[in-house]
Order: sequence, then structure tokens, then C-alpha cells
Amino acid sequence: MIHETPVTHYMTKKLITFDPDMDIREAMKVLIKNRISGAPVVNEKYEMVGILSERDCIRTVVDGVYNQRPSGTGRVAEYMSTSVKSISAESTMMDAAYQFVHSPYRRFPVIENGKLVGQISRSDVLRAVDKLKPHINIVPPTWQARQPQP
Repeated sequence: MIHETPVTHYMTKKLITFDPDMDIREAMKVLIKNRISGAPVVNEKYEMVGILSERDCIRTVVDGVYNQRPSGTGRVAEYMSTSVKSISAESTMMDAAYQFVHSPYRRFPVIENGKLVGQISRSDVLRAVDKLKPHINIVPPTWQARQPQP
């Protein structure tokens, strides 16, 4: 059942990550090449220190014009978002579903013992729902006449 299944069963484990000292232009190239909208930023201990998104990268253009310097210059640490909503590796798929319903985010980093271990997305929750068929088929009495035939 979805309320018992851990997020670790459905999360993506092989992630593209960035180093805070990485050149922002190189990070942009990685996003473009891999067709992703963002990636976690981790330190040498694989602790998550932020997330770099397309929006953060586009901000380099605005900052460049405002500060009269070339666009897209700087380090990932200067542009990444540091206020990041994550989910614990001990969470269930139902916990993740609840978080998605109550937030605008499409994915959450999964953290275990302070380290990034994966990422769970909305589509992962849908995949879990599709795989976890109900064990009991309860049809209310008022629906029995309209129950679909197998």
C-alpha cells in the first residue's frame, strides 16, 4: 500500500549534482545537455547545500546587466537556492504525495543521515499508485448497479 511503501523504492538514485565552486556556465551546459530543470548542489561530504535551477541560471543574465558585467559569470554557490525543501528517506510514498499536494515543487531531494541519497518526483508517486493495486475492492451498495464489469 502506498502509505507503507518507502520513498526509497521509487526514488531516482543516480543524480546529476553540482559543486558549489563550479562555474555557473558549466552548470548551465550540464542542465541543457541533460535536459533537466535543476540539480542538487552538494559539498565534498555529499551533504546537500542547495539546488541550482533554470530560474537561478537565468538570474545570472539579469544580474549581469544590472551590475554591468557579462551575463552568466560566477560560481554555482552565488546563484543556487539554499532554502530547499527535502524529504527524509524514512518517509513513505503517501508522505511524499501529501508534500506534493501542499507545495508547488515537482521533486524533492531525499536525505538520509544528512546526506543526499536520491530524488522523488510527482511522476514517481504516480508510478507507485499504478503499481500498487488495491487488495480489497469495496463497492458501496449504492454503486453496485453501476459497477464496471472486469
